[in-house]
Amino acid sequence: MFNLDLERVARGEDLRTTLMIKNIPNKYTQKMLLATIDDAFRGSYDFFYLPIDFKNKCNMGYAFINMVRPAGIIPLVERFDKKKWEKFNSEKICAIAYARIQGKAAL
Repeated sequence: MFNLDLERVARGEDLRTTLMIKNIPNKYTQKMLLATIDDAFRGSYDFFYLPIDFKNKCNMGYAFINMVRPAGIIPLVERFDKKKWEKFNSEKICAIAYARIQGKAAL
């Protein structure tokens, strides 16, 4: 249900646009993560949310992003999914799946 099938997306059979990015190192700030995403994807998404634990002053390890077009998820997933994060020498491996709630309006 939440697994990505990029071939179905490429064929236009899966029109979902909202992704959950998991295993984000806790030291990433929203500004840092957005800078990483914006390097290649500025303008291709219309919603981004990185929950923050204000008590501990770190992120919660996951984020949500809504791509403008379903096909826009393909390069994002190819760039980040199953890859190590570049900062902080983290051993965490990025995992991307469809979010339970879909679409900017619903978010």
